[in-house]
Amino acid sequence: MSILIVIYILNYIDRNNASAARLRGLEEDLGLKGQEFNTLLSILYVGYILMQIPSNMFLNYIGKPSVYLPCCMIIWGMISTLTGITKNFVGALLTRFFLGFVEAAFFPGALFLLSKWYKRSELGMRTAILSCGSLISNAFGSLIASGILNGMQGRLGHAAWRWLFYIEGALTMFVAVCAIFILPDFPATSHTWLSPEEVRLAEKRMEEDVGVGDEGETESGGQLHGLAMAFADWKVWWLAVALTSLVVSLSFNAFFPTLSATMGYNPTITLLLCAPPWVFATIVAFCMCRHSDHTRERFWHIAIPLSFGIVGFIIAISTMNLAARYVSLFLMAQSYAGFIIFLTWVSNSIPRPPSKRAVALAFINAFSQLGNIAGSYVWPKNWGPTYAHSYAICISTNGLCIIMCYIFKKHLERKNREFAKKEQEEGRPAGFRFIT
Repeated sequence: MSILIVIYILNYIDRNNASAARLRGLEEDLGLKGQEFNTLLSILYVGYILMQIPSNMFLNYIGKPSVYLPCCMIIWGMISTLTGITKNFVGALLTRFFLGFVEAAFFPGALFLLSKWYKRSELGMRTAILSCGSLISNAFGSLIASGILNGMQGRLGHAAWRWLFYIEGALTMFVAVCAIFILPDFPATSHTWLSPEEVRLAEKRMEEDVGVGDEGETESGGQLHGLAMAFADWKVWWLAVALTSLVVSLSFNAFFPTLSATMGYNPTITLLLCAPPWVFATIVAFCMCRHSDHTRERFWHIAIPLSFGIVGFIIAISTMNLAARYVSLFLMAQSYAGFIIFLTWVSNSIPRPPSKRAVALAFINAFSQLGNIAGSYVWPKNWGPTYAHSYAICISTNGLCIIMCYIFKKHLERKNREFAKKEQEEGRPAGFRFIT
């Protein structure tokens, strides 16, 4: 788990460092005009969307995440480093596109890897620990960026924002090489470091969780059959739309330094102020996910953080008072707890077969990136400094996600009643139940 968290921190830092670089002259040096910076943010998600499903299908086929994920990481670290040498909009656009293309392998692949090792009642906590990496990256990424941008201006004739890409990209490549020797594979392909008895124990745990095994007993027809099964299941599409709506409401993440800057402080203080809300969000997410696993409940653990996020949006719309707006940033950031538990709910609701689960996790996450593309244009400069229209969009999309999750919860409860009724009629003991 620890190496996955470190990788995810670097994944998010490499993805979001453009927002920090913006405060130190990236737009001016590249000659960006109008919506071109927003396009740089959104183009990453085009590549991200295109690659997620093929990547997870390939990962399920080869069964070697210890090799595949670090190799992808080395490539995206190299591309992130190359962003620092770009001279114009087109060069930056190309590096951002290919960065998203390669980064797409990690997050759905990591979720799939976790779902291979942990039971449904354990998955929420593990997903939370992994996803807290993204929240921590927002906190420490801002601190790292503050140090680099404040101390590297003009060194060796390069602007500080270029050093930001050089240093963070190089760090990513170093960690990727280490990860090759640390990351595990799937239970069925981990024979180099697990004994046959340990492999069987890991597989037996998954069988007991849902009543069938994770491989031969549920797979038929190969990888393309899993693709067809995922696309034919309406739950996959419903969850994809709900998550897309949620992602739009969380688009403030990419503009967090910009929103923090509306309080009027210099760039260094602005970046430092970004850290505490994400530390708070990490604590909330950890506690909520732990309680969600303990109670085997998902919907209310999603709806409550999102509702507090709506309160934060309303406060930000209502006042320009510095203290109130800073409190609103804390409330917005903690809504990420709902996002993390939502991802756990996806894995819980599509347990078998693994080829279907691999495609479903990748497709839902990829489809939701349409929300990031749209969200990149929700925060235009001319809507600042209040960004009232932006916050109104976030409130509406947040509310839509809560409503869709409630409808999904009622559907799963109805299915559970049908399972119980059938078991009672056939005289069988209680078996599989969806977690609602």
